[in-house]
Amino acid sequence: MKDLVRLRTSLKEEIEIILNAQCKMEAEASNKYLAMASWLERNGFKQSADYLYAQAEEERTHFLKIFKYINDVGGTAITPVIGEVPQEYKNLKSVFETALQNEIAVSLSINKIVAKCREVNDFATEEFIMWFVKEQREEEENARRALELFEVIDVDSSAGKFLLDKEIAKIGGQE
Repeated sequence: MKDLVRLRTSLKEEIEIILNAQCKMEAEASNKYLAMASWLERNGFKQSADYLYAQAEEERTHFLKIFKYINDVGGTAITPVIGEVPQEYKNLKSVFETALQNEIAVSLSINKIVAKCREVNDFATEEFIMWFVKEQREEEENARRALELFEVIDVDSSAGKFLLDKEIAKIGGQE
């Protein structure tokens, strides 16, 4: 049966495999952002929490976009199993350090997909995935901006923490 399905798509098996892996990575990112948002909300950073709730939804949208693409081109999208994600963070800054690390990992993974598409001449998938290349550039920029705010705002004071929470909400025009 697998061979018959393969005849109905130009999607090469190795591309389908890495796209399904990317689906899992995007779904995991969504769950990580949900956990971060929950931590922020529990610790009084409501606006930063709202920013990361929006990020969680965006990552879920990315997951679904890739998932649907796989099916749309005749492949088999696999619903990923997501493991546990960290629920606790050392402090506010560590949340955003983790977010940046996550975005960099996603960017590197997207770049590997582009490279594999070029290697196997899958131009349709490369064209589709280029949207994610641009998106990841923006996501990394936003994550770096959040960390930059820690350098320009005195986060040792209550007023500084309040201002930081407010400013993070403005990143990427999400306020």
